Amino acid sequence: MTSRRADALGMLAGVALDAALGDPRRLHPVAGFGNYAQLVERYTYADSRRAGAAFTALAVGVPVAAAVLAQRATRNRPVLRGVLVAAGTWAVLGGRSLRREGGLMAGALERGDLPAARARLSHLCGRDPSALDEAGLARATVESIAENSSDAEVAPLVWGALAGLPGLVGYRAVNTLDAMVGHCSPRYARFGTASARLDDAANLLPSRLTAALAVAAAPLVSGSPARTAHIWHRDGDAHPSPNSGQCESAFAGALGVRLGGTNVYFGRSETRPVLGDGPTPRGGDIRRAATLSAAIGLLTAALAVLTRWTRRKGTFLTLHAMEQRK
Repeated sequence: MTSRRADALGMLAGVALDAALGDPRRLHPVAGFGNYAQLVERYTYADSRRAGAAFTALAVGVPVAAAVLAQRATRNRPVLRGVLVAAGTWAVLGGRSLRREGGLMAGALERGDLPAARARLSHLCGRDPSALDEAGLARATVESIAENSSDAEVAPLVWGALAGLPGLVGYRAVNTLDAMVGHCSPRYARFGTASARLDDAANLLPSRLTAALAVAAAPLVSGSPARTAHIWHRDGDAHPSPNSGQCESAFAGALGVRLGGTNVYFGRSETRPVLGDGPTPRGGDIRRAATLSAAIGLLTAALAVLTRWTRRKGTFLTLHAMEQRK
């Protein structure tokens, strides 16, 4: 068995583990990486973009280098290679946990339990839930499911398909750094720029693939592919993020809801453009968003495994595989 096919089987096993078990409950590797990144920040922080670039290079470069060494060491050991990739894939995916949180939020809203729903919002995003009503909580949840369908599932699988274990590890490192320092707080306004820009670049293809797959899967949530494609192309670039708007506009089109508006965070607020033409989401729309997310994850997994198994270049649009053929 070739190493690429071992990668494909390992990715398939990792997807199955995430679907069955969700995130590891203890000793999560991503939490360990966060601790490592905090240590690196302690020794590299300065209020400058240059320091932020050095931090990003070191924080991402070390785990990627370790993954490259592991990939090379298992080149002729397909069973070990498959186990390693399965563990890595399971560690970097978060599809089951995302949809579980969405289901818990939907349940709380359907029961009319706003305090419970507000308490759960921190599991999905960083908005201030204290003044949000049912519609505001539902909108925040649907937007989070849309964006994180790409971040927590599509993007890791895309990079795993293109680059194997280093792609899986590298993407999760980049995305985690963006969550840690990429936001425009006073401390990270300059220091976090490199991490934020690298995350934007890493998500350019996955976010658009997420939107395209939302078009294909729209009938599963009683949506129209043509309408979903129209909303995506009309509204996707209106969002200030080069990637979030792609996912959110496609979900808005598929679900027939309206997303966007004013988001209140702790200490600041942001006004986002309106995406879609429908009504404001409700609790039931969260369950439909979770169904759409699950379909997108399944389709991406099939594409990723097929790409790695066949050695075929260009399955994800026209990008070339980043790892030399074994």
